[in-house]
Order: sequence, then structure tokens, then C-alpha cells
Amino acid sequence: MARPSRTAVAQPPLPKQQSPNYTATIMRRADRLFRIVQLIRGRRLTTAAFLAERMGVSLRSIYRDIAALQAQGVPIEGEAGVGYRMRSGFTLPPLMFDSREAQALVACVRIALPRIDATLAAHAELALAKIMGVLPSAERAAAERLGLFAGPSGPDAAVLRHLEPMREAIESRRTLRLDYRDPAGQRTQRVVRPLGCFFWGEVWTLATWCELRGDFRTFRLDRIEALQTLEARFRDEPGRTLPDLLRRYACEGLGE
Repeated sequence: MARPSRTAVAQPPLPKQQSPNYTATIMRRADRLFRIVQLIRGRRLTTAAFLAERMGVSLRSIYRDIAALQAQGVPIEGEAGVGYRMRSGFTLPPLMFDSREAQALVACVRIALPRIDATLAAHAELALAKIMGVLPSAERAAAERLGLFAGPSGPDAAVLRHLEPMREAIESRRTLRLDYRDPAGQRTQRVVRPLGCFFWGEVWTLATWCELRGDFRTFRLDRIEALQTLEARFRDEPGRTLPDLLRRYACEGLGE
């Protein structure tokens, strides 16, 4: 199979003028503090440099903001020069989306629906319906008027049927047995550790650690003729994880 492009895996950040949610030069401090909390909650370890880049402010401002949040009782752990993380159990009050955020959610769901498995698509529609149901009328109307649509074209039914058991195997750390047809038409059977599913605009691929090859391998879903979820489970091991694979992708790309 053709190797995925390097940029398809690790895209560079958008220019600051194209990322207003993160890099507005004038931002109320309360908004910035809230966004800092959100960013730290969403990552295992967040550096001050990362926060400064996303907020469009200096490192000194980030250090002051972290100190202010800690003084207000937000359970942020860590220190300057190392990184920060949020102590478990911290929650924020319910939030309301503005019209642009609601439109973004509508766009994402519309684009995703033809390209994901039926179970995930149903949950996406349900989640969007819940969000739309609590929006103020003006924001809901703006989201519903969004003139961005995705056609019904997408992976064929067999590929979409494979996605659900693959997602479940990735989550439960269960190995898979694949009956696979390579680009030359040769058939092979592999036992793999599923690490992640990737959509490349035309095809879905499954990134794995292949037990036969003792190395990472990526399989196109449209060339998988059958799959079986096995009882055997696996643990993350150094050198065999998704982050390890992504680092390999960034250097050379990998495929089969």
C-alpha cells in the first residue's frame, strides 16, 4: 500500500491569524484562565511553552496565570520548566456554546457521519441533538442554517462494518486476527495489536503492531477480507505503542 504522507499524520499548527480561538491578541483574562484549565485537563502533561503558544502570550503571563489559578483552589500540579497537570476529580460548571462553536459541531458531525461506523454515527447524531436542544434559539438557528454539507460518498459497507470491532479492540486492548490481501493480491493472515484507525480522505487504515513481523504495520481496511477479535489482551510496551508509531510516521511513513 502507498505510504501515508508525513503531513497527513502530523500537521503543522495553523498560522496564528487562522486560529482565533487560541491566539487572539486581545483576550479577557478570565477567558484565558478558563482555556488554560481546559488545555491542562485535556493532556497528561502540559508545558508553559505550549500554553503560551496557544494563548498568544508570554511565558511570564502563563506563570502568573497558573499561580492565580492555584491561589483560587484549582488543583494544578507541577512547576515552571517541567510541566503541569490537573489532579483527578476536578470539574467545571456546565458550559454553553456560542453560535460559531455550535456551527463547528454541526459541520464536524455532517462530515463524519458517512465515514464512521453505524454505532458511532448514531451516537454522534444523538449527542448533537442534545446539544442543539439546549442552545438558545438564536444560536440553534445559526447552527441549523450552516451551509456546509457532506455527500453520502464514503467507505463501502464492508469497511464501515470493520470499524466498530476495531474501535472496540483498540479500547479493550484485544488482539485481532486479520485475513488480508496485499496490493499484489496475495493473501495472508496476521495477528496484530490494534493501535489506531486513520482516515486519509479516501481510505481507512488500521495501524498495528504485527506479531508475525515483530514490527509496526499498517493495513488498509478495504483489503481486510475478514477479521476476528481474539481473547488475548495486550499491554502497552515501550517501542510498541501508538506514540512510538507516530514518531516513526513523522520520520519516514509506514505502510503495507
